[in-house]
Amino acid sequence: MGEPSTRRRQQLALLTLCVAMFMAMLDNVVVNVALPRIGQDLDAGVSGLQWVAEGYSLVYAALVLTGGALGDRHGRTRMFVLGLGLFTVGSAVAALAGTIGVLVGGRMVQGVGAALLTPGSLTLLSHVFTGERERARAIGLWSGVSALGLSIGPVIGGPMVEHLGWASVFWINVPIGVAGVVLAAKVLPGIPPRARRIDFGGFVLSAAGLGLLVYALIEGPSRGWTDVRVAGSGVLAVVLLAAFLLLELRLAEPMLELRLFRDGGLSAGLLSGFMVSFGMFGALFFLPLLMQSVLGWSPSGAAYGGLPMTAMLVVAGPLSGRLAARYGPRPPMVLGLALCAVGLGGLSLYGDHARYPEYLWTLFVLGFGMGLTFTPVSIAVLQRVAPAQTGMASATVNTLRELGGVLGIAVLGAVLTNRMSDRLTAALHRLGVPADAVGPVADAPTGAAHGGGGTTGTLPEPVRHAVDGAFIDGIHLALRCGSVVLAVTAVLVAVLLGRARPLAPAAPAGEPRAEELAEARSS
Repeated sequence: MGEPSTRRRQQLALLTLCVAMFMAMLDNVVVNVALPRIGQDLDAGVSGLQWVAEGYSLVYAALVLTGGALGDRHGRTRMFVLGLGLFTVGSAVAALAGTIGVLVGGRMVQGVGAALLTPGSLTLLSHVFTGERERARAIGLWSGVSALGLSIGPVIGGPMVEHLGWASVFWINVPIGVAGVVLAAKVLPGIPPRARRIDFGGFVLSAAGLGLLVYALIEGPSRGWTDVRVAGSGVLAVVLLAAFLLLELRLAEPMLELRLFRDGGLSAGLLSGFMVSFGMFGALFFLPLLMQSVLGWSPSGAAYGGLPMTAMLVVAGPLSGRLAARYGPRPPMVLGLALCAVGLGGLSLYGDHARYPEYLWTLFVLGFGMGLTFTPVSIAVLQRVAPAQTGMASATVNTLRELGGVLGIAVLGAVLTNRMSDRLTAALHRLGVPADAVGPVADAPTGAAHGGGGTTGTLPEPVRHAVDGAFIDGIHLALRCGSVVLAVTAVLVAVLLGRARPLAPAAPAGEPRAEELAEARSS
């Protein structure tokens, strides 16, 4: 057979790019619904499950800007194919994992792959579709598929975990990834590389600093905050991240453009994107654990239980765009942050005897709040930069959103684990549990509390109730902390946008280019 026709080649290229982005976005969230089963099968406590969730996002956030620079320097298609191949290999490693360490390693390889394939996706799409109308249509589909990956991940993952096991959420990527690599090599255009300085110093400092910070936050509650490794990692993380910020301010072509924060409107948009991910990724990490490990829901039930949040995301997304075009980004952005704060605070009011209809309203509020913020954040940033800076601004938005999710799970998870350990230790001592048994029980509530196996086995009823109570108490405190942070952010964003300088005539409100909005909304 000969080469495919131009039209068919375009369709295959669009399919390849959309499927790759769908998988990359899906793996941000699909694993959450599998965490309780992973905790049972691999005998992992909350800290181990945090690493499963964080391994992917941490590497992705640290590498995504460098991945864009590598694509410029060595060719977008080459980096896309390499990234998709690594993502597929990481998925297979994760699916085959017999220990929590191997699973985290597989997730990190997935993160490397996603960071290499994501930045060039939109550029490749723009080269495949050269007409304005067909390009806009293709970008709209690409953006919608990317958002779909984030929104339906739990819905897909729940039934798969229940009927096929947790490894199935990783196996599904393997045949799709192999087919994508073959297709990409055949149908994606060869874009000539260009000279591009790669900020290796910034990459090393930021990756090491973030990795050490996340390590300290996750391991601190179990090892103790004064542990030499925990305290040392925390101090070294602060030093490395401060050095990273100083380096980025000195470079003409930095990995992360910190000068954007000099503008109040830009600062408000970037801060909103970061903090919404901080609060909401933490919530999305806790919710499946709460539903399955404490309330006793099945993975499918927990997945379908989150549908109201997904529905509100779909409803609020287009509405927020219209509101931002008519009134500017400030009203929907501030309202969205405030609703997220209310939803998180409301969810913290319900314990282990809660019934779904009682806290259903919180899921509607959370979904609507999240949906209101996504598009206005992109508009607030992209309206206030020069056309030559839009790519860099979009990349900065995406990076800060991913970093917000990484730190949200780490920080709020540390709050949860610390409170849970304190309360559970005290409760177990009151029940007369031997001192040498307190540690293992306190470290593995996700599986042991419900007879999921592992080293602790099925627990006696009073101990199980103590585990559930401490776990609920920890989740409540974490949710309330997230609520307070988002409420303060809403006030701060309202003030920053209120004081922001007027827009220049060259950047009319509500009219960013379709390519810019699509790229900024892709994560």
